[in-house]
Amino acid sequence: MVLVQGSARRTLPRNRPVELGGGNQVVIAGPSGRLVVAAYGPLRHPEAPEYFDHQPRLAFTVALLPPERSGRFHILGPDGVEVEAAEAGLVAVPLAGDTATLRVHLVGAREDEEAELLIFFRDGSNGHGSYPAGRFVELLPLSGGRYWLDFNRARNPFCAYNTVFPCPAPWPGNHLAATIDAGERYTGHGLELD
Repeated sequence: MVLVQGSARRTLPRNRPVELGGGNQVVIAGPSGRLVVAAYGPLRHPEAPEYFDHQPRLAFTVALLPPERSGRFHILGPDGVEVEAAEAGLVAVPLAGDTATLRVHLVGAREDEEAELLIFFRDGSNGHGSYPAGRFVELLPLSGGRYWLDFNRARNPFCAYNTVFPCPAPWPGNHLAATIDAGERYTGHGLELD
């Protein structure tokens, strides 16, 4: 995409914020053929995120089980932008004396080196310390076909902090009966209207 300001022309990079002056930024994103342009004004009252205390019991080495469905589809990523995804598989996690099965998506194009294995989940902490709509956690590859799932790395979607971002819909089957008191907390800051 080319930005024209007066007589100046700039080609804008994809997926990186570009400063426009006065604290304003623009980000060009979206899959090929489905351009998404997001414009941001200056930050006001930025606050650092808060986190639950670290819980070693909520970090697991897991295997990625085969997916239930194949094919590519579009979902909203953590930043509220529609992205291409595929079901990567399922992981089984021992929680509160039971085993929970969570759906894992590869978010981003397969050839994209920044594509992530993500789990969007809801649990007993939603609305009681964590964001009501749910949180994301990344599944990190280890050697030997194993993966690291650490709920201490769970984070809120961008919509938790600004109404300009649409919230992703919870993924089917990823509701945990247990309370995940780890990762990023939600204190309600960031959604106040002027």
